[in-house]
Amino acid sequence: MLWSGVEAVPPLLSGLFVSAAVDQGFLAGRPGVGMAWLGGFGAAMAVRAYAARAGFPHLAGVVEPLRDALVERVVRGALARPRADPAAVARLTEQVESVRQLTATLLRTLRGVGVTLVAALVGLALLAPAVLPLVLVPLLVAGLLFVRLLRPLAAGRRAAVLAEERLAAEAGRALRGLRDVQATGAAEAVARALTGVAQESAAASRALGRASALRALVVALGGRLPVLAVLAAAPWLLAHDALTAGGLLGVATYLLQQLDPAVRTLAGTVGGWLLNLGVVLDRLAESTPTPVPTPVPADADAEADGVPLGAVRLLGVRYAHAPGAPAVLDGLDAEFHPGEHVAVVGPSGVGKSTLAGLLAGLVAPTAGAVVVGGGPRGVALLPQEAYVFPGSVRENLTWLAPGASERQVAEAVGRLGADGLVARLGGLAGTLRDPGELSSGERQLLALVRTYLADSPVVVLDEATCQLEAAAEERVERAFAARPGTLVVVAHRISSALRADRVLLLDGGRGLLARHGDLQVLSPFYRELVGHWLGSSRTAPGVAGGAGGAGLAP
Repeated sequence: MLWSGVEAVPPLLSGLFVSAAVDQGFLAGRPGVGMAWLGGFGAAMAVRAYAARAGFPHLAGVVEPLRDALVERVVRGALARPRADPAAVARLTEQVESVRQLTATLLRTLRGVGVTLVAALVGLALLAPAVLPLVLVPLLVAGLLFVRLLRPLAAGRRAAVLAEERLAAEAGRALRGLRDVQATGAAEAVARALTGVAQESAAASRALGRASALRALVVALGGRLPVLAVLAAAPWLLAHDALTAGGLLGVATYLLQQLDPAVRTLAGTVGGWLLNLGVVLDRLAESTPTPVPTPVPADADAEADGVPLGAVRLLGVRYAHAPGAPAVLDGLDAEFHPGEHVAVVGPSGVGKSTLAGLLAGLVAPTAGAVVVGGGPRGVALLPQEAYVFPGSVRENLTWLAPGASERQVAEAVGRLGADGLVARLGGLAGTLRDPGELSSGERQLLALVRTYLADSPVVVLDEATCQLEAAAEERVERAFAARPGTLVVVAHRISSALRADRVLLLDGGRGLLARHGDLQVLSPFYRELVGHWLGSSRTAPGVAGGAGGAGLAP
């Protein structure tokens, strides 16, 4: 505020200095005096430039911590979701950066424009009080009209932001489910849906453009009409000695060089940047709630829960990603028995990965309860993204079981078919310097061995074998099924459902749990999924041996 006060000096003096330069200098036949007045005005502008520069460090001290806090909130909110959220990328790369830029621009612009506007009006009052009514009346009328426009402008900006998010989310969903789309022949339907969302986004942008055009008309009324009013009244003011020739030039300086640019900038700032900042912050608050860790009692064990070790109970589970958002799971009831092998299937986006996150305690249900014998700490969750870190092969494999013996590690490596990979890496003592040199399937295989060695009564594989060939996947799943404990597999191949003891079909937020053969009788939708996959595997052999799985996974 101190530097803002310094910046206000030149706008305040501009009209007074120009009037004095004309009346006391050039029109009085003393050009030197006129140049001296103008030189004083130039020196004041130099001081203003220095004051603007001096304020930037203080501006950064406000803006950068705000950006860091928002980045942390968005990232934590995204990590708390069991499924990757494409809209989170847009929020992180666009919305957070927009907040940073908008906040900096607003703080920098509003203080400068505010002091300029006030200084210009004070200067007008000192130089020519008679013109104040000609300036203030259209300025106040334009201000009232502008305030009336703020609500539709804010609604338009919010609609545009939401439309952009919907477009990003739908496009990401289509890309994640590309295998389903190709296998089921739904390319045209998906294209039509995406076109519709894109058209909605374009319509929101056009509506915002119309509201912005009306704002520009109001701004012209407040900035240009005072100039026209003063010019129209100038002959009368000069004839009645209410204004001198220099005073008229000074008034024109205030209006054209200070007031009009300040009004335009202020309207653009409030009607554009400030509204946009409000909409973006509101959207960030809605879509990235501060994640609250799921409380896990220290004595959470099978006896305390009254549930056998390794058993899983889903009691009326409901889950929505944000307040007011549609429920991904709604009233889901199921029970997995200790030692059982369950496959979870369903179309893309139905909530399979959400269920995996609920089982592992990464997120808490909106309603209902998830009860795991042994508590959430007894669940080992392996997602599709397999993380391998620089270090020895043994350190990677025993990260969840640091006390595992050489024999236990070797047995796990052999049972899951990772012995060839481990040998190529130099054995257990070999060093992984750059995990990026491994293929996705190799990283998944190492992570699977790590999870196999974990002492967890429940293992959840969330498409953790999608990069393996079908034979390698079968070997891994059979090894985990023979391992003591309960196995839950989010399936992406029909073969995974065939190997399971029972299959949980998710559809419309609910679930149906039964054996594969019984499920084909009970659910026409499940028969359709199986039929699509079998038809795709016959017509596209590459799908059957790769990461296919039509209709069963994203």
